[in-house]
Amino acid sequence: MRTLLIIGFVWPEPKSSAAGSRMMQLIQFFLDQNYKIIFATTTSKTSNAFDLNSLGIEEKRIELNDSSFDRYVGELMPKVVLFDRFLTEEQFGWRVAEACPTAIRILDTEDLHFLRKGRQQAYKEGRTFKESDLYNDTAKREIASIFRCDLSLIISEYEMELLQEKFKITPAILHYLPFLLEGNFTNGILPTYEERKHFVTVGTFLHEPNYQAVLLLKNQIWPLIRKKLPQTELHIYGAYSSQKVEQLNKEKEGFIIKGYVDDLPSVMQTYRVCLAYLPFGAGLKGKLIDAMINGVPCAMNDIAAEGMFGDLEPNGNVENDPFIFSEQAISLYETKEIWESNQQKGFDILRERFQKDAHEKELLNHLNKLEQALGVHRQKNFLGALLQHHTLQSSKYMGKWIEEKNKITKENS
Repeated sequence: MRTLLIIGFVWPEPKSSAAGSRMMQLIQFFLDQNYKIIFATTTSKTSNAFDLNSLGIEEKRIELNDSSFDRYVGELMPKVVLFDRFLTEEQFGWRVAEACPTAIRILDTEDLHFLRKGRQQAYKEGRTFKESDLYNDTAKREIASIFRCDLSLIISEYEMELLQEKFKITPAILHYLPFLLEGNFTNGILPTYEERKHFVTVGTFLHEPNYQAVLLLKNQIWPLIRKKLPQTELHIYGAYSSQKVEQLNKEKEGFIIKGYVDDLPSVMQTYRVCLAYLPFGAGLKGKLIDAMINGVPCAMNDIAAEGMFGDLEPNGNVENDPFIFSEQAISLYETKEIWESNQQKGFDILRERFQKDAHEKELLNHLNKLEQALGVHRQKNFLGALLQHHTLQSSKYMGKWIEEKNKITKENS
């Protein structure tokens, strides 16, 4: 049996975030290929973490800057190592390369962190995002990580194009892999237009774009909608709401913080329209996927819609101007024919763009080619080998220095 070692940035929480759902989809893919899976992480387990043991997955706690990992991975000798975001590859990639050089190294970017950071900086400075914002320090780190790995999984077609066109990364080390869904996706027994009411938005509050989106909704969007629809409410769901989030709750204004919900589908099916107005971000937005699955049309801006629809019509309106956005959201809410048409578009999008079978087949083919010719693949990626060489040298000795420093601290304490 082939072994997959996943080095997780955090424990997967599929009910809390799109990143958690993404990780569980990858885990299920490798389980279906009969891999033995070990999930290793340096972080503490949370109450919302998925019980991986229930799937027969071994859970392993690992330490930063500790050679015990080298011994562990050297004895395990995994066939594949999956890094959850570039930060884990920075910490452990050189150790994996040294201890088990024949292992296929895969990076799941989740989304491009440097793209989100560049947009966030522009938003913070109150200006329009420009191309030069892409070339930040995070980009240097994240793209170096992409080059060092044998394959990087990219969730958005927009980000695929960005990496190839702006950063000249060869397609051979990139693989487009969106959310992996299964189902027929119809209105079936879902509540009808008449059985639904109110607006909804979703997103973990640990993710800064979601918090800033809630502020924009409260200050710019919701007052415009509420003025025209005084009996409606906006309900905000998300894990890890803090005091600064809770204080935004204004029931008299119909702006209600609901917080974490264990069964999002049954709750989301009671709403008529989803609002997704994000000031910055990257990747694909899980809130739009949740909305489409549960038959909720969306009012969204460009950042929210990015990479989601391809050549298909979106399941609602895409607009950046707050006033026009609000008017379109009201029309979507009030007009049954428009609502039903956009609900159907959502189902079509899910079937055409996110069905797991086709995407998993392409990923499996890519992995098989890597397995059969890994040496040749790495020779063609000479820049990656060069970065791996220098990173191994610098990170190796920095890591060993920190390890010795930690030993001395423990001995003196």
